[in-house]
Amino acid sequence: MFPTVREVLALDPVRHGAPRLVAGDAGLDAPVRWVHVAEVPDIATLLGGGELVLTTGIGLPADDAGLRAFIGDLADVGVSGLVVELGRRYVSGVPRVMAAAAERRGLPLVELRRATPFVRITEAVHALIVDAQLTELRATEEIHQRFTELSVEGAGPAEVVRQAAELAGCPVVLENLSRQVLAYDPAGESAELLLDGWEQHSRRIRPAGRTAYDGDSGWLVTTVGARGQDWGRLLLRWPGGGDLAAGTMLGGRPAGTPPTRLTILVERAASTLALGRLIRRDAEGLERQIHRTLLTALLDHSRPVDEVALRARALGVTLERRHLVGVVVRHRLDDPAEGGTGESTVAAESAPEAGPARLRDLAEAVGQALREAKLTGLTSAVDDQAVGALLALPDAAVEERALTAFAAALRRIRLDAAPARPALAGAVPPDAVIVAAGSGVGGLREARRSLIEARQIADAARRDRRDLPIFRLPHVGLAGLLHLLRDEPRVQTFVERELGALLAHDARHPRDQLLGTLRAYLEQGRNKSAAAAAAHLSRPAFYERLARIARILDVDLDSVEACLSLHVALLALDAIRTP
Repeated sequence: MFPTVREVLALDPVRHGAPRLVAGDAGLDAPVRWVHVAEVPDIATLLGGGELVLTTGIGLPADDAGLRAFIGDLADVGVSGLVVELGRRYVSGVPRVMAAAAERRGLPLVELRRATPFVRITEAVHALIVDAQLTELRATEEIHQRFTELSVEGAGPAEVVRQAAELAGCPVVLENLSRQVLAYDPAGESAELLLDGWEQHSRRIRPAGRTAYDGDSGWLVTTVGARGQDWGRLLLRWPGGGDLAAGTMLGGRPAGTPPTRLTILVERAASTLALGRLIRRDAEGLERQIHRTLLTALLDHSRPVDEVALRARALGVTLERRHLVGVVVRHRLDDPAEGGTGESTVAAESAPEAGPARLRDLAEAVGQALREAKLTGLTSAVDDQAVGALLALPDAAVEERALTAFAAALRRIRLDAAPARPALAGAVPPDAVIVAAGSGVGGLREARRSLIEARQIADAARRDRRDLPIFRLPHVGLAGLLHLLRDEPRVQTFVERELGALLAHDARHPRDQLLGTLRAYLEQGRNKSAAAAAAHLSRPAFYERLARIARILDVDLDSVEACLSLHVALLALDAIRTP
């Protein structure tokens, strides 16, 4: 933020003195923190680094060794440059030994060949410095204001990282303790190059201290965490590390280190991230949030597939050149109280896993099952009732074995975690789950189809009372197909056309319901005697009810085709009535 020696030489008061660079052109980009006028040889002891020293040379040593020591002392303390006005001590130019010493130390040495009031130079330079400090102050104020707003708004990690990169103009990466990328912003650079081999690259970045700059890699790093629990690192790549000579001092800081403004920025960003984590401590972990973002992106096309693959790889999940299988796990009952008994209702009302916590427990169990089965993939809640997973397998040959291992691990984890409850005859266990898998696909661009298929299978399997370890598409049958199509207007129109008259009759005669009679007849394969027994009616009474149904629907109940159509309509009606 301070003016450089090069910029100072371009100021009008300096140009008036006809400046000529004698040595040290490598240091022209060193910032000037202050201007100091000196006429004594031991001035270095009074300097702090970053000063531009002005002198007429009248007090400098007369011998070569003294001049070398003078230049060496200035370079050691980290001054930005030395300006010598000719005419009083040196007439035609500075001594060659002084120029040679300055060149060796990379210290800019400038001659002013025309008399110039030093006060005009100091005024001009100090005006620039004050402006730079004011700019730095304003930038720091903007940093504090920006991140305070983000904290109040509860901004997520991706937004915090984006804002940090925007303020810094540099790439920013947030990683967990396993060196997996949680969020990043390349600040206009190539994300592919930024994240390529990230874990190995990150492990080589070993700064000293909680917030420090690693000069070898060019990354400014700060630890992210609160209350003694660190959970990640925030890294900012500063490109200025190799521009200046190491070992010098610039404005009170070592050359090649980021400005204070960037250090403040990464620390404020890290504090905002840590605070957000504390606020969301009962919500999903950051890794799971990224998993959910990527799965959602695949389902709704909100991000390019290549970006999803890149972010997943940075998180440690390789999706390219893998056999991918979509899996959805959901509770069979949306509400545990639907189990159908007062006992299960009481259990549901007191269960800690009710609502979002119940879904979160299921998501954690699915993630643990993946780890126990030694599988890799993305996994998170995909809606309010279901947890999705996209398994990344080496090839199609291991698909069945992998799914079986996953289902077995999930069942074991849930049995270990569930409290012992007595089995109730005819009741669906309130914590029963369905594991559904879509068809395997050979690329990420087809992964959406597998995930959607798995979600539809899981939805349809809720009506299937079989306790299968994994439901696949062939298992859902006609009832499952109709359940998937229950919102289709043409299916609803078909039901009304086939059963509308009978439904209207039952609505008018609540004490004389006939739909159950038709259901018993069709479910017993049109065997009237078996159907009458199933309906707990005498055969004459059952036959009379069948005759009335035939008149109401204007249909021949002895016709196989007509009964098939009615049976499909009944199954569709059940699907429509089932949430």
